Amino acid sequence: MSSAKKIINTVSVTPAEREAEVVISFSGVGKTFRAGAAVIQATKDINVDICEGEIVTIVGPSGCGKSTMLNLTAGLLSPTVGTVKYRNVPISDVNGRTGYMTQSDHLLPWRSVAGNIAVPLEISGMGKTERKARVDELAELVGLTQFLNSYPSQLSGGMRKRAALARLLAYDPETLLLDEPFAALDAQLRIKMQTELFQLSRRLKKTVLFVTHDIDEAVALGDRCLVFSGRPGTIVKNIEVPLPRDRAILALRKDQTYQQLCSDLWDILAPSMTVAH
Repeated sequence: MSSAKKIINTVSVTPAEREAEVVISFSGVGKTFRAGAAVIQATKDINVDICEGEIVTIVGPSGCGKSTMLNLTAGLLSPTVGTVKYRNVPISDVNGRTGYMTQSDHLLPWRSVAGNIAVPLEISGMGKTERKARVDELAELVGLTQFLNSYPSQLSGGMRKRAALARLLAYDPETLLLDEPFAALDAQLRIKMQTELFQLSRRLKKTVLFVTHDIDEAVALGDRCLVFSGRPGTIVKNIEVPLPRDRAILALRKDQTYQQLCSDLWDILAPSMTVAH
């Protein structure tokens, strides 16, 4: 089995060497929050470029700024210092070229699957006939064609996630911001959803930022993995994942490179999990 030094490689290539356009760029970014008289520094000195079509996973201890990075990319927060750019333009407002999905699916219980998927299409003013065709297309994409008239309360956890993913894709965002979207699912369903997300992202050529606490998930999905330190959070490792770009997620469990990468990442994160006595 390869040693850690041969498996874990910190990224050193430039964006030009990646031969892909930079979509998201963090330069010297820090974010502080005020809680009464207290000032809390969530992140500091974040410097990273995310290229078009990449799936970049983000791991680190709780409260280290992983979700803050997504919120900054979405334009829901502004950096206290530094600059966040999207396609070389500083983000100064809500970034409509991104789509956000969290651990909660936020489906509207009074709407059917079709009605939930249609929400962003209605907001955009799409006509009824075109809207129905688009909903049908998205439902087929995520395997929910037979459940368009079902309501969220009638769906399994996996089906709810598929419905939420279809609604997210209805916006047709360039970049998907995913904050532990599969954390509440059981192990088998989680792998199934990972596979579906991975395949959809590749097929639709989406750029993905994926926050997770699951090391296996981070390695299985990522082209790169950003490892955050504890608060104030900053990127301490920017790791290339040397697995095939078109990979079978389930088959990775027997892959020695995958196993070694997971082990190495646990070693990197171990200090942040040490309990003080």
